[in-house]
Amino acid sequence: MNNRIKQAGTVLLLSLSMAGCTTDQTGTTYSASEARQMQTVRFGTVAESRLVKLEGSQGEVGTLAGAAAGGIAASSIGGQRESAIAAVAGAVAGGVLGNMAEKKITSKQGVELTVRLDDGSYVSVVQQADPAVSFAAGDKVKILTQGTASRVVKVQ
Repeated sequence: MNNRIKQAGTVLLLSLSMAGCTTDQTGTTYSASEARQMQTVRFGTVAESRLVKLEGSQGEVGTLAGAAAGGIAASSIGGQRESAIAAVAGAVAGGVLGNMAEKKITSKQGVELTVRLDDGSYVSVVQQADPAVSFAAGDKVKILTQGTASRVVKVQ
């Protein structure tokens, strides 16, 4: 019983650590490296706004966490030889499941914004949806571009 509690705690801890690896990609969140950097600004009007899904990441964190949890959970099966085989099988299965879990945990709701710029041309920007900010056709916005990254924010 006590071993099962330790295993469940390990899986929970690893899952929470995966969730902490996600980043916010809304229009109002900046990384520290983006501070004090010049951006180009273009103004326009939202022509269309639609919700999209931003795929999650598939990195080593989920795979390693799942493999560790699967190996630990399966290592108590049978005798010494069976335990080693079960630990390897559990680690492989856990790695696959952990990778899939990481992708699901890190996926986000996004928004695709088609903007008619003041010069008459159109651009589209996809960013993470911000629950505090909704966009609708006719909203005045500005597009801030820094390098290859752009974000759309409402004009105050």
